Amino acid sequence: MATFLPTARRALLGAVFAAAALGSLPAAAAALDQLRGFAAGTQAARGEFTQQQVRANGRAGESASGRFAFSRPGRFRWDVVRPYEQTIVTDGARLYFYDKDLRQVTVRKVDEAVSATPAAILFGANDLDAHFELKEAGAADGVEWLEAVPRSRESGFDRIRIGFRGGLPEAMEVLDAFGQTTRFAFRAIERNPALDPELFRFQPPPGVDVIR
Repeated sequence: MATFLPTARRALLGAVFAAAALGSLPAAAAALDQLRGFAAGTQAARGEFTQQQVRANGRAGESASGRFAFSRPGRFRWDVVRPYEQTIVTDGARLYFYDKDLRQVTVRKVDEAVSATPAAILFGANDLDAHFELKEAGAADGVEWLEAVPRSRESGFDRIRIGFRGGLPEAMEVLDAFGQTTRFAFRAIERNPALDPELFRFQPPPGVDVIR
């Protein structure tokens, strides 16, 4: 797990969170149009994810699965359920990364942790062009892909690829600065549900180490 955690923090910050079908866009719409439509039309969503790490040498690394939820502006929850339990929660001001096995919570300001990350693309403000260079990346098997390259050299990753189908973020690939790729797949997504605000509040459990 120790080798996976740094990649998880970079790739999850987000991403986390992704998505819900808009229904109003045709399946063949360009990926950038689908991304902008998703950002403008989905205020909240919840669903399930799987993620797979691929090392720089091409070998499969850690895999995980769980569930996510987000509510604009800036609130999300990302729960890894298997093979271990981790949680990322932000209430819009603070971001909490909780590792149950390590009994450790890391707390950061949201603007430090989320701007110009994969999370910002999927649930952030509609200022994508300020933080990323965006371009179409072709289609495969009915999925339209785009590529996002961070404008900041301090982002911790080289580029993101996101695949859309019918207005829905279906897959995401994050290539980090060490040549490793984390692949996400999203399913069972519900768009604009009524979410309990308590879902995005986090209280560190008694006895855990809190790092700020």
